[in-house]
Amino acid sequence: MTEKPAPTMGSLSARLRNIVWDTDLALVPRWHAILLGLVRFGHAIVRSVASEQLTLRAMSLVYTTLLSLVPLLAISFSVLKGFGVHNQIEPLLLGVLEPLGDKGIEITNEIIGFVENIKVGVLGFVGFALLFYTVVSLMQKIERAFNHTWHILHERSLGQQFRDYLSVIIIGPALVFSAVGIMASLMNTAVVDMMSAIQPFGFLIKTAAKTAPYVMIVGAFTFIYMFIPNTRVNLRSALIGGFVAGVLWNITGWIFASFVVNSAQYAAIYSTFATLIMFLIWLYLGWLILLIGASIAFHDQHPEYVTATRRQMRLSNRVREKLALLIAYLIGERYYKNGPGWTADGLAQRLSAPMDATESILSALEQNNLLVRTAAEPPEFLPARPLETTDLADVLQAARTVDETSYLNPDRLPREAPVDTILGDIEAATVATLQGRTLKDLALSGVASSDDPIASMEKLNE
Repeated sequence: MTEKPAPTMGSLSARLRNIVWDTDLALVPRWHAILLGLVRFGHAIVRSVASEQLTLRAMSLVYTTLLSLVPLLAISFSVLKGFGVHNQIEPLLLGVLEPLGDKGIEITNEIIGFVENIKVGVLGFVGFALLFYTVVSLMQKIERAFNHTWHILHERSLGQQFRDYLSVIIIGPALVFSAVGIMASLMNTAVVDMMSAIQPFGFLIKTAAKTAPYVMIVGAFTFIYMFIPNTRVNLRSALIGGFVAGVLWNITGWIFASFVVNSAQYAAIYSTFATLIMFLIWLYLGWLILLIGASIAFHDQHPEYVTATRRQMRLSNRVREKLALLIAYLIGERYYKNGPGWTADGLAQRLSAPMDATESILSALEQNNLLVRTAAEPPEFLPARPLETTDLADVLQAARTVDETSYLNPDRLPREAPVDTILGDIEAATVATLQGRTLKDLALSGVASSDDPIASMEKLNE
């Protein structure tokens, strides 16, 4: 009797892959489906960290933070001084750098010293402009990192950056510290003291006081995930990302604090540089946690990206053409119905298409003056010219030329008569098929009948 060969690592990996990804979650018990869903989700997050350069982006943000931290605190300090809560900056920095132990206190004192020594009146116009530029550059890098995670190709406009960034830099700290001050005042009132002596109110108040810092951390992360990406983020997804990031922040802080306590040998090796090295490592971990939370929020809002392998956006010509026609149809139909404009995220969800693929086609239509992007937030897309004068052939042409460049296009390739003849026949057949058809015909074909763009387009072609 022959013995069965022992399973190899490759066969075990393939079997595990089949169990996780090939199982229909609708056919298994609920607890089994939840467990497999969590495994798939975790796999997607790990792949995102490994393949989407989150570690490199975190390193880049560390460098920018070193340049921008003092100017950022200087601007916030000037604003908070007017509200009388500027003394709260030092406790906040101490809380953020608490895992560094005594080194955190040393770094906080140095940073506060730098901030207090900045004389805005001495800087002059150029110096003051550079001060703001370093702060804005930090916000731009954060937005680019988040937009990369969310597969967003367009950043905020200059006007939107000026408005949104200044609101975060100037108004945000004042609101946060004012809220902290109000909370501290409420906790010290006679009413709270009286209720603390009564059970179970005393236990609840003590529990709330202990959990308040963690709730504020989760709230801060949630606000960042909703505000920074140049798209509309669902509260549920932002809250999930903020909660996980907050838990990671506290766990990492506890581990890092234990490491700092037992790192006397590093201080002996690096001497005075040990403090700076610890500070850089903690900054890097903080930014990495922030980006991981953003990836979690993205995958929760876009579960179509939770796949066995990383999706590469490689669209065939047929997919590009159909996406372009579908997008043009939906925008035109909504326009004639006097409804609100479509956003990129709304179109992606309506068409069950990846966000980056939808953004690519929208950009192509926009570059060919078929669509225009509004100044709303998030931006909506409207027809750039009258639909009755826009030929369907223009939409197909925009989809076909989306990736063409000046150095690689059909005109730069060698000319061969047989090939040129075939391509000419195809082009002539396309022009003959679409002769006289406009985007108005396409849009109105579904205004009074079907809400399904595919069915309406097929009806138009009959």
